[in-house]
Formats: sequence, structure tokens, C-alpha cells
Amino acid sequence: MIDANDVEAYNLPSGILFHMHREAAAGRPGVLTAVGLDTVADPRRQGGKMNEATNEDIVRVVEFDGQEWLYFRSIPVDVAIIRGTTADEWGNITMEHEGAYLGVLDQALAAHNNGGIVIAQVKQVAAAGSLPPQQVRVPGVLVDYVVLAPEQMQTTGTSYDPAISGALRRAPRSFSVADWGPEKVIARRAALELRQGDAVNLGFGISALTPRILLEEGLIDAVTWVIEQGAVGGMPLLDWQFGCAANAQAIMASPDQFTYFQGGGFDRCLLSFMQVDQHGNVNVSRLAARPHVTAGIGGFIDITARARHLVFSGFFTAGGLMLTIEDGEVCITKEGRSRKFVPEVEQVTFSGRRARQISQDVIYVTERCVLRLEPDGLTVVEVAPGVDLARDVLEQADTPLRVSPNVRLMDRRLFIPEPMGLMLPE
Repeated sequence: MIDANDVEAYNLPSGILFHMHREAAAGRPGVLTAVGLDTVADPRRQGGKMNEATNEDIVRVVEFDGQEWLYFRSIPVDVAIIRGTTADEWGNITMEHEGAYLGVLDQALAAHNNGGIVIAQVKQVAAAGSLPPQQVRVPGVLVDYVVLAPEQMQTTGTSYDPAISGALRRAPRSFSVADWGPEKVIARRAALELRQGDAVNLGFGISALTPRILLEEGLIDAVTWVIEQGAVGGMPLLDWQFGCAANAQAIMASPDQFTYFQGGGFDRCLLSFMQVDQHGNVNVSRLAARPHVTAGIGGFIDITARARHLVFSGFFTAGGLMLTIEDGEVCITKEGRSRKFVPEVEQVTFSGRRARQISQDVIYVTERCVLRLEPDGLTVVEVAPGVDLARDVLEQADTPLRVSPNVRLMDRRLFIPEPMGLMLPE
């Protein structure tokens, strides 16, 4: 419907949306932030608009205190639909079986304080006054309706796993390691960017395999993973459980986690890419040729806005790419039909121009090479064993790539199925 212009639609950064709820709840005018500058959220690009049917500007560029900011105005909430585990007869909501608190309190406040209604779905109902007050995440004074759903899933792929909600701790051996293949090679190379004791954000896609690399290398607690849905520490989960972690040290509300990210309080982030262009811009949010796989922005823009070190992972080409890894070398038997390194990305979800302005350290990891965003542009700094630099890299990009005068081979340990003997520097 969005692609057919049948509805108006906006897509804004998740963290900004949560903070817009807080501002609406408090009766404040909106969010003033540098998050989203020179991206799809910037009105000089799309301003979050997803199609031609969407005309109203809800994001503005403003000058304040000598700096340029984006202003996202508050939008009053009419209805908030939230979820917890237990409601008592007074409507107090606890979340003891949930893997993430998300933004339930902020959303309930935004609706209630603007004269709207709050509908809470829960698994069970308890007697009035029987819930420990420190476990109540949404007080009953904010809740209008409770819907009982005894069979609600904990995640899209989980009925209930107590390790996800912190009720018990799973043994490390219960987690699977990554299967051998090019995705594992990419995740291994991303792991080489980590440092002992880092706090590391993790995104969906190939990057999500990196914790399993550390698991296999006996480094399960070497870094602390921080996920936008709120988990701090533990083992981030995969596939339809992504967004939750088992054995988390803490679970924060998403608006608070995004405050942490937007302020650049973490050490590095491991994310994925669909397209990269000559400026170092990354697109993860939209491909016109494949609207059914368009993911939207999510928290990507919030996370990358002030991150100090960014690692973007993905295949160099897509659509039918076939390769093997034999005897420690990459052999490309059929090249992908779609070029992922292009002159201009379809949508700017990460701004390479702004990255250079604020001195972010950015690399792009693929199965055949590693590139770095340097002042003069995208630069190949490593090439995989078995890969021909001209034929397999430079000629497979639709935008010119620079080659470092010190270009070197990627670590050969990446291309052997056995554990690498990885050691993270301090």
C-alpha cells in the first residue's frame, strides 16, 4: 500500500520515536537533535517520507545556539497498545516474562496525558495489590483496558525461555556456534575489530553472528553486547529471536538505551549494509527493486549518529553470488547480478559525509575484501586470499574504489574452518 501510494507513511529513527513519545507525554514541543542529519530523516533528503502521497513535513532543519539541528515535533498519541506479562485488578502491569521493556511506559504516558486510551495485553491477571511495586512497569492509573492472551509468545519464535527474561542463566555450551561458510568469514573479520572490555552494539544480519564467533573462541565475556531493544550483556539471539538476549546483565527500557547510543557512550557497533556509495553512505532501509524486503530505518540512524567505531558487514555483490572457500582461499564461481558498491545509494541511512566531519572510524567488511572510509573516499585496505584485486573487486564495483598503497592480505585464519585462536587486544 505504501509503494502504491494508497496511504501516507513516515519512517523515522526508532530512538527519536521513543523520545517523541516522552516529549508528547510532557507537553513539550518536540525533539531537537543532531541524529539523522544528512540521512533519509533529514528534510533535505526525504524527511522520513516514504512515498509521494506523504506531503506534510514533520521534520525541520533549525539553527539553534550556533549549530544546525533536526527538529522532530511531538505528535499527540490517541491510542497506545502495549504488552506485559501480568496485570492486577487495578491495571498495574509487570513484565517478568518479557525479553524487552521497549517503550511501554513512555507510550502509555503519551496516550494518557493527551486524552487517549491505553490498551494492555497480558498473559495473566492477579489480585489487586498482589504485585511487588518495584516490578510494576506501567501503573494502573495509566491503563484503560486489559486484554488477556494466555498463549502470547515471548518472541516471534519463542513461547517462553526463562533465560530471555533473566529468570535463569543458560550454560554457554547450550548456544550453537556459527556454521562454516562465507557469512562466518565476514563475522570473524568483524570480530578482529573488537577490543577486550568493549561495549558493542550489534545489528541484524551477518553482524549478529559475531557473538557466536567469540563463543567458539572461548571469549564469550570478552565484550558486553548492547542491543537497541534494551538488553545489556549476555548472548544476543538470532533469527526471529533477534532483539533479545539470553543471560543479560540488565534489561533497559529502549528510550534509555537510545539515549546511551545517541550520546555515543558505547565503544563500537557492528552493523550490516545493503548498498554503499562513493561517499561512504550506507543504505539498509530501502531497495526499490525489492520492496518486500525493505526493512525501514529501525534504530540504525540513532546508533550510527555518534558511534566512534563502525563496522558494516555484507557481501560484495548479491543476487546469485556463488563462491567456495577451499584450502584457505576464496574462489568465486559465479558473480552476483547486483552490485552493492554503487555511485549513489537509493536511501542514505548512514552519512559518510557526516562521518568524515565528526571523525568517525568506518570500515566495510566483505567476503573478498575490507574497505575503509578515508578522507579521499572508499579505500580497499585488505584483500582475501585467492581474490584478484582488479577482476573480483575493482571491476565488480559500480563506483571507483581507491586502493591503499599498503593493501594487505586478510588474515588467513579467517578462511580455515577450525577456531582461529582469537585474542582481543586491550
